Amino acid sequence: MMTIQEAQATVDKWIKDYGVRYFNELTNMAQLTEEVGEVARIIARRYGEQSEKESDKTKNLGDELADVLFVTICLANQTGVDLDAALKRNLDKKTKRDSKRHQENEKLK
Repeated sequence: MMTIQEAQATVDKWIKDYGVRYFNELTNMAQLTEEVGEVARIIARRYGEQSEKESDKTKNLGDELADVLFVTICLANQTGVDLDAALKRNLDKKTKRDSKRHQENEKLK
């Protein structure tokens, strides 16, 4: 199992060893959008109401989610974001804001 900090270091090493350099932030944002679109296509066709095309049946959701994670980590690395600390802050914010909201939501019962 890999921690978030280890994942950020591993991606950074991979970029330096194999990727030459990070693509610029705008290119990575476009790549992230593309990868999220691939995840959406699988979800819509495999779990949603759209029929799955023959070419979609070989797509691996885990692999596509990993592509999203990889580009997200690239963006974090190149902009100086510590994802471990950011996720902890984000969960604290959600806990304070939503501690009872979902439990009291009649739609979720």
